[in-house]
Order: sequence, then C-alpha cells, then structure tokens
Amino acid sequence: MNYTEIKQGWDYFILGWHLITKKGLKRFVVMPIILNIVLLSFVFWLLMQQIGDLTNWMLSFMPDWLSWLNYIVTTLAVIMILLVYYFIFTTLAGFIAAPFNGLLAEKVELLLTGKPSNDDGILDFIKDLPRMFKREWQKLWYSLPRIVILFLLGFVPLIGQTLIPVIFFLFTAWLLAIQYCDYPFDNHKISFPVMKQQLAQRKILNLTFGSLVASCTFIPLLNFIVMPVAVCGATAIWVDHYRNTHQ
Repeated sequence: MNYTEIKQGWDYFILGWHLITKKGLKRFVVMPIILNIVLLSFVFWLLMQQIGDLTNWMLSFMPDWLSWLNYIVTTLAVIMILLVYYFIFTTLAGFIAAPFNGLLAEKVELLLTGKPSNDDGILDFIKDLPRMFKREWQKLWYSLPRIVILFLLGFVPLIGQTLIPVIFFLFTAWLLAIQYCDYPFDNHKISFPVMKQQLAQRKILNLTFGSLVASCTFIPLLNFIVMPVAVCGATAIWVDHYRNTHQ
C-alpha cells in the first residue's frame, strides 16, 4: 500500500480547512456553504421519512439462517442507504453549486500560484456555464450506472448486506475525488476522460481524500462546511500534481 499517498490525501484535506479561512477567499466560500446547508437539510428530511422502511425492505432479502447477524447487517444496510442518499445530495449539489465551486477553485489556484487559471472575464464565465453543466451531466452518466449496479447487488443475500456497502463507500470516495478535482481541471478546459485517467494515476491519494470528504458529510456541522473545504483541497492537489502537465 502507498502510505505516502495516504498521508498526502490527509494533508490536502487538512489544507482545505486552512484555505477556507484565508483572506480573499472567504466571500467565495459563503455561497457554497449556504447551498450545502439548504441541500443537506432537504436530503436529511427526505432520509428521515424513508430510512426505517428502506432498512426493513433491505433486511427482508436476508435468509433466516443469518438472523444472528441481524445487528451487523442492519448497520451495514443503514450505511448503504446513507450512501445512496449522499449520492442524491452530491448530484443535486453538483448541478446547483457548479458555478460557485468553479469560481472558488479559480481563486484558490490564484492564491496558491499567483497566476490566474485563465484570463476570462465575467462575460466569458457566463458563457462557460453551459459547459459547466454539461460537465455535471458527464459525471452523472459516469456514476449513475455503477451506482445502480451496486444498489441492485445490495439485494443479493449475504454479500449485499456485508461486502457491497464497503465497495459502495470506496466508490463514493472515488466519485467525490472526481467531483471536486474536476473544478480546477474544468477551469483549464481539460476533458473529462483525460481528468479521470490522470486521477487514476494517483488513485490512493484521491481515494483517501474522497474518503475523508465522505466521512465528514455524516458528521453534524462539519457536513455544512465540507463542500468548500473539498474544493480548496482538490484545487491544491491539482496545483501540486497535475497543473504542470498542462502548461
């Protein structure tokens, strides 16, 4: 296992928390936080309405002879349901917050390098909005079929309530690395397939970073702030590991 990349993933996540407090960035952090609060509140309300019925439904696929594992399986089933709802949240947040997160990534890169990611003005930024939303669709079409497959595998006895939640979490971490690293990549108009390929070259780093982002989403109060933190940390990853290859 690449322990260096695991440490780097932690370091960039911690750096994200430092960056959101930097002078000049705070005003670009406020809107993502507000959007995060609104969206998380909605998804949490939706989850509370459904989680009991969904958990019982998933447990109904477990054979009777495994009833002695009921407590563990219930816990894993709840985790899987939470991850599904988290996917709903990240999808909504991706579309609604994309312009604000893209702008935040641009300002973080300027702070870290002293150089703007591009020379576009506000009119060019507005013209880029369709491209940003198209990018969100690309991420959705990449993730949705895989999420559906994992969700359906969740109904397979034994592995569906034990192994699949673990795989689901790791895939969620990978999706979050893609989600937040995509903002600086997209600011430089680097294609989605190229971005995925380059992120995969440092998969342990990006999985560690994405896992930390996913974990914070389930911690009250931290989950309201984690979106801009992730954008800042992912932009720092871009600056240190990918930017020079696209100069």
